[in-house]
Amino acid sequence: MSDATIWWILAGLLVGAELVSGTLYLLMLALGAVAGGAVAYLDHGLNAQLVTAAVVGGAAVVLWYLRQQRRRASEPASVQPADAPAPGLGHLDVGEQVIVSAWDADGTTRVQHRGSQWRARLARPEAPHPGPHRICAIERNLLVLEPV
Repeated sequence: MSDATIWWILAGLLVGAELVSGTLYLLMLALGAVAGGAVAYLDHGLNAQLVTAAVVGGAAVVLWYLRQQRRRASEPASVQPADAPAPGLGHLDVGEQVIVSAWDADGTTRVQHRGSQWRARLARPEAPHPGPHRICAIERNLLVLEPV
């Protein structure tokens, strides 16, 4: 089996592992494996293949990490408890819209979402008003809403 074939198999395994984990960092390492395979295809030695794979994969991981940090820094901070997972990581409902028909005197409401009734509250202390709201966090079984 040629060196290029081994690199392509490694890249395929990394892509498969990335599909299971969903982090995209393994996909960046798979890019390094593809680069190592390209160098192997050009009949360069094992040292050149390893260095190319490490440099390309490592640079891709660092660039992806920096991109994620820049994106997080530019997003507005949402109001969440310390033990709540970050939006988009733990709850698929974050970002979905619901319609609030009325608010209770205690500042909560009940909204219909995904076929069931949910209790909800506003993310920031403000005068509640009916209408469309976006789910910005979930605290256990309570939706945290912000006006749209």
